[in-house]
Amino acid sequence: MFAKLIRSIEIVSRFAVGAAFLALIAAVMVQVIGRSIINDSPVWTEELTRFALLFLAAFGAGLSFRSGDLVNVDVVCESLPGRGPWLMRLISAMATAALCLILIKPAWTYTSIGVMQTSPALSWRMDFILVSVLILLSSLGLFALTRVIEMLAGLSDGRPGREQED
Repeated sequence: MFAKLIRSIEIVSRFAVGAAFLALIAAVMVQVIGRSIINDSPVWTEELTRFALLFLAAFGAGLSFRSGDLVNVDVVCESLPGRGPWLMRLISAMATAALCLILIKPAWTYTSIGVMQTSPALSWRMDFILVSVLILLSSLGLFALTRVIEMLAGLSDGRPGREQED
């Protein structure tokens, strides 16, 4: 059941990354066509591009952690003898999960401030945009915690991407 839940979150995250990327492509295309053909680009495209990038990063960070696409300093970690690399991967995943958990409350406060604000060009409520920070921390923290659980249960050695091999 745990594996199905994580897999479902992965699928939703992948879909959200794709949707954010599609919005980014559409906004940039409108900008390019507007600037090169019409000589006038709508103001809202700049704002939509920034918002799409925020959500692209928010939904992609956890997936990147899971697959190993985030920057990783394994030169030091993997050169340790014995169980040293495994222990370093465990400590790293625990630290990532803990940091995300610690930052959830401030991110919630940051998001809730946006209720009183709207974006200048699109007039969208900013809490709908600022929630991207909360999504990023939740996603990254969840996948880090998943790695910790899988390592402690002996289901994974903690190397990124190994969790997805079935």
